[in-house]
Amino acid sequence: MMKIGALSSKTGLSVQTIRFYERKALLSKPERTQSNYRSYSEDALKQLMFIKQCRALDMTIEEISLVLRARANPENSCKDINATIDKHIDNIEYRVDELKALQNTLVSIRSNCASDRKIKECGVLHKLDSIAEVMSASKSNC
Repeated sequence: MMKIGALSSKTGLSVQTIRFYERKALLSKPERTQSNYRSYSEDALKQLMFIKQCRALDMTIEEISLVLRARANPENSCKDINATIDKHIDNIEYRVDELKALQNTLVSIRSNCASDRKIKECGVLHKLDSIAEVMSASKSNC
């Protein structure tokens, strides 16, 4: 058994993060010592490392919760886990597309200033200003 500080050191997670996972029911409530300190088992350590791995894969708290619930029933079908991961992959593909569009926009804006000019002549700033004006005009026409 270990206190939360030791668990934090072993997992590399902050004490606040561990408490957050408890509040979100990703981690079982720990036992308490006679002096009311949290006392964690090796199972809690393994559970946190699993959660940490899921977070490293950018899974949401909801996705992790679903996977953990499914994991608690090892005889059931894994179709829910697969569906969760498939949806996560779709979300990542969508975000990659958004980031590529953002990159293309920034490259286009950057192309407006090919040399070292004075700030008042900066093509990037002029382009950003013109985009802001168009957006402002379209908002005021609504």
